[in-house]
Amino acid sequence: MKILGNIIWLIFGGIVIAIEYFIGSLVLIITIIGIPFGIQTLKMGALAIWPFGRDTRVHERASGCLYILMNVLWLICGGIWIALTHALFGMLLCITIIGIPFGMQHFKLTTIALNPFGRDIISL
Repeated sequence: MKILGNIIWLIFGGIVIAIEYFIGSLVLIITIIGIPFGIQTLKMGALAIWPFGRDTRVHERASGCLYILMNVLWLICGGIWIALTHALFGMLLCITIIGIPFGMQHFKLTTIALNPFGRDIISL
């Protein structure tokens, strides 16, 4: 079921979202200052390309002040807009019964878009 969900996700927009994340991460990695943010967008792109059967978890070393500082900087510099976009798409998809699983994947992407530093992607 996970494979079928991921294939449908890719056909109906998941590949576009992942490509946008990968292009954004490439642009960020080109700059020296943006490398940490580029790595986090790569993480989001990896989750966006194959979201069914994967989840994000906060790891135990994520309570340091560097993670908090980077997450606040991330949120100010654009993470809030990415999270709001995913939340909007999640709400729109949850209107229909067929779109509920795909809306839930957008909500999963919303959580990682709000605070990507200190999160790991795990397979379920």
